[in-house]
Amino acid sequence: MKRRQFFSVTAVGAATLLPSRPSPLAAAPHPAWQRDGVGSIARIGLLTPAFDPVPESEAWAMAPQGVSIHASRMRWQRGDPRSSAESPHVDSAVELLTYVKPRAIMYGFMSSSYVLGAAGDEALRSRLERVAAGVPVILAAEASSAALRVVNARRVAIVHPPWFSDDVNEKGRAYFESQGFAVASCAQLVPRRDFEEVPPAEVYERVATTVPKEAEAVLIAGNGLRAVGVIQALEERLRRPVLTANQVTFWAALKTVGSASQVTQFGRLFKAAQR
Repeated sequence: MKRRQFFSVTAVGAATLLPSRPSPLAAAPHPAWQRDGVGSIARIGLLTPAFDPVPESEAWAMAPQGVSIHASRMRWQRGDPRSSAESPHVDSAVELLTYVKPRAIMYGFMSSSYVLGAAGDEALRSRLERVAAGVPVILAAEASSAALRVVNARRVAIVHPPWFSDDVNEKGRAYFESQGFAVASCAQLVPRRDFEEVPPAEVYERVATTVPKEAEAVLIAGNGLRAVGVIQALEERLRRPVLTANQVTFWAALKTVGSASQVTQFGRLFKAAQR
């Protein structure tokens, strides 16, 4: 039996043998203790490119007490989003995550969905969930579509990172049009550059001054683009929902574990989850 098949079978078998009982970590902490990051409600896994620090740190920023984040880094061929979804790199990263027993796994790579399309996304998710012995895998593009529907937005302005090529940018437009959305605008940040941390002030200024009035929501796509810190300020200025790649992916993961309503900041999306 191959190693990966053996891992998946034994993981499922172990899960069926364990007794069903509350986690000892779920007990209320002593009043004098400080927060220690324990995942007493849920551990959530994250798949992210090896060079990208943004999805992990933004997930921790949004995480409510009792939810912990556990990242597994992937190798991939720079400039080829499709390669991030190919075996063996992402599959190996998923296998490693299963050791910490996450209740959901986020796949922080929006542009791979653009080149794979919706059918390719479904195949990728199904494959990774088999590797993860049934743990739900959340894809950023699928979560974006679901989030846009939750905030009742049919016409969207899409903002991409400055390292996205023109081809990937247009594939992003086509992806969301294929999901039934009207795309009012779709463009990369300028000036164009290779991957680097983009200051949130730059993201804020670009979005605040370029989003067309007819857009019912803004989607800041690209998991490597740091933006959750400016969501509330942008929503106050634009008076419409602002979604980001890491925000929607984390929202979908929290929905999976039943904790989305615990987040009270980071945009109208989480407020919608409380209704």
